[in-house]
Amino acid sequence: MAYTDIDRPDLYFNTKLYTGNGSTQSITGVGFQPDWVWLKARSSAYSHQLFDVVRGATKLLSSEETSAEQTLSGVTSFDSDGFAVGSDAGSNNNTTTFASWNWLAGNGTASNSNGSITSTVSANTTAGFSIVSYTGTGSNATVGHGLGSTPKMVICKNRSSGSVGWSSWHTGIGDGNNYILLNTTQSTLTASNIWNSTIPTSSVISVGSHPSTNESGSNMIAYCFAEKKGFSKFGSYTGNGSTDGTFVYTGFKPAWVMVKRTDSAGEDWNMIDNKRDPFNNGYHQLVANSSNSENTSDTSRNNFYSNGFKLGTTNGAYNGSGYSYIYMCFAENSFVTSTGIPTTAR
Repeated sequence: MAYTDIDRPDLYFNTKLYTGNGSTQSITGVGFQPDWVWLKARSSAYSHQLFDVVRGATKLLSSEETSAEQTLSGVTSFDSDGFAVGSDAGSNNNTTTFASWNWLAGNGTASNSNGSITSTVSANTTAGFSIVSYTGTGSNATVGHGLGSTPKMVICKNRSSGSVGWSSWHTGIGDGNNYILLNTTQSTLTASNIWNSTIPTSSVISVGSHPSTNESGSNMIAYCFAEKKGFSKFGSYTGNGSTDGTFVYTGFKPAWVMVKRTDSAGEDWNMIDNKRDPFNNGYHQLVANSSNSENTSDTSRNNFYSNGFKLGTTNGAYNGSGYSYIYMCFAENSFVTSTGIPTTAR
């Protein structure tokens, strides 16, 4: 029996590194036409830049900020093998090194009327990823996400307002009364009016009256992720406080991992990938909630294996003794592909 229907995870998610030229350039080698491009300068302290096909090229949101959507010459087009960037320093400053994380959704949009609010969706049901745009009503509502399976994580931002952050839900933080902010170091928070005390279903996400998810008349965007065996994993673990750290089973060789402590405030959303650290011992750290340049001071953070990852540090951001964490992870290779061939660790 096949372990996964996705033999080539890199055709649905891929990290691409590049160096800015200060003018314009096409970034190729992604392997597909991305629908969501998340950029971050590595060698300079520029803001994260998030662009997607639903909002359109040049429409910027930053994961560490509450700012409303801006228009600038960051990602100027989504192309068949990557994307183009303009002259904006945050995406193309001359000689600055950059990381881009790229996801494939539906390579187009469709109207979705499954919820009480009609949404515009770009969805990839195979990879379990959708981009959902809708207009808030200010009262309890549902929004169709187009995945056909239940999301394990939802990241939401009010595009029109600069006063609210990135309210997110993850299966590892509990029920629909809980949320966590992508743009801060806060722990899990509780409020009934974020998700209307309701977890996602296979067809809709629920939103309450809070401005971060459903402000009346505001344009909203939500990134929704369903778990797909052999490609993506969204879970939780407890740290052991040892350099011989906790092993987290994913069922595949990771390509990208983001980790967040949830039981106490003060720790970042830490991002590691297989392109910035191709030989394991992932220590090139960027954090989603900060514009800081890449941190390489801890050389024993995270090892990727054929079937999961292991935290090789006592750092409380990853592996404090008894601390609770959530993670989202995407595959480099499936542990066993549909041809029955196992993969090996790096």
